[in-house]
Amino acid sequence: MSVHDTTHAPEAARETVDVDPELFATEWEKWHRDKDARLASAHGFLAITGLHWLSAEPQGFPGVPGTWSTGPEGVAVELDEGTELVVDGVAVRGRHLFGVIPERGGVDAVWGDTVIEVAKRGGNDIIRPRHPGHPLRVAFAGTPAYEPDPRWVVTGRYEVFDEPRPTTVGASVEGLQHVYDAPGRVAFRLDGRELSLTAFNGHAPGSLTLLFTDETSGVTTYAANRNLTVEAPGPDGTVVLDFNRAVNLPCAYTDFATCPLPPSENRLPVAVEAGERIPHERGPVD
Repeated sequence: MSVHDTTHAPEAARETVDVDPELFATEWEKWHRDKDARLASAHGFLAITGLHWLSAEPQGFPGVPGTWSTGPEGVAVELDEGTELVVDGVAVRGRHLFGVIPERGGVDAVWGDTVIEVAKRGGNDIIRPRHPGHPLRVAFAGTPAYEPDPRWVVTGRYEVFDEPRPTTVGASVEGLQHVYDAPGRVAFRLDGRELSLTAFNGHAPGSLTLLFTDETSGVTTYAANRNLTVEAPGPDGTVVLDFNRAVNLPCAYTDFATCPLPPSENRLPVAVEAGERIPHERGPVD
């Protein structure tokens, strides 16, 4: 069922949620400050200075020591004499084998005040150095957002698929794809319309991630994707969607991210004027 199909959409418990407006705004402001603080932490996404794709041929890259390669045994680095990395609290020298990195997994290697992320994305081994002095991080002044408005808090119902559905989506990097298991969909009413979004598993146990775009995408919000985390459904499948907490993924700020794009059915045919807007780093916001 696509977001345009209303024939079998489960009826949402109610369209909006009653909240205390003052408390609602205070909690939202704290949440948004904390979210931006994590983004701009010393080795957060704004500190990434490059995205480097590894191959069987050893290569050197700007801002990192040694030569890097990947093969059947996984990612390896050959360090120059006198150079060391710290991996899992242990200093390593010479040749170090990180081993096979699982998809969406990663290991951090510390070199002075630089953290080198060793990861796998879309089946490809990559490294991404993160330096606290990177100009993107230093100049960060916060993410613009719509003013929090309780009318964008709605209830919905989580509908579990008989079996998780492997779902292939594009990525912010051209030619890259991600595959996620979609455990179900979330159906809800918004502006009087019955809608639904395919859901992926969230980071917290039982939580859900909704990747979507809408009629504001590319106008006031980032064009490629928006992300909304939904807490674990209640026993009857009821969920609360607070679109005020729709956030930008890292690719909205930096070209060194490999963020997934929403599945094709997750384009909402309404303007969701809530949540984070286009970052200053991507141009002015009207």
